[in-house]
Amino acid sequence: MEVIPDGSLAGDLSLAVVRFARRLRGRRTSGLVSLTQLSALATLYQEGPMSPGALAAAERVQPPSMTRVIASLADLGMVERQPHPSDGRQAIVNVSSDGVEVVSAEFAARKEWLSDRLDELAPDDRETLRRAVGIINAIITGEDNQGPVRAVRKPATHRSGI
Repeated sequence: MEVIPDGSLAGDLSLAVVRFARRLRGRRTSGLVSLTQLSALATLYQEGPMSPGALAAAERVQPPSMTRVIASLADLGMVERQPHPSDGRQAIVNVSSDGVEVVSAEFAARKEWLSDRLDELAPDDRETLRRAVGIINAIITGEDNQGPVRAVRKPATHRSGI
């Protein structure tokens, strides 16, 4: 469902984000994993090994849903489970080398497409987008922390390079 534009900054930004995400999804290189699975793999790739519960929280899904995602990724050889170091009832999940290949290919395809689009922009427009990334990240972080939103000047660089 697409957001109905109403001329407000919130409406326009929301619509632009939806359309932008759709364009990025269109750059998929592999149909091997679903978007939900890819998101979980990307979180593990960027954040490192974690418990299924922590991964569910990071992905904002219920633990039983994440358990199914992890099981399907394990069946595909995309993740590995290891015993939790201090709690024998739990496991730690990490992205496997096959999972890294999938995530890397997906990020590379998106980055290539986006880099090509950014190269078409004037330097001032690229700098405006760089500042906007910091502001958008601050909005997201402020929501997660339930604290005041403050823009950061330089966006964080993740393992993905994007």
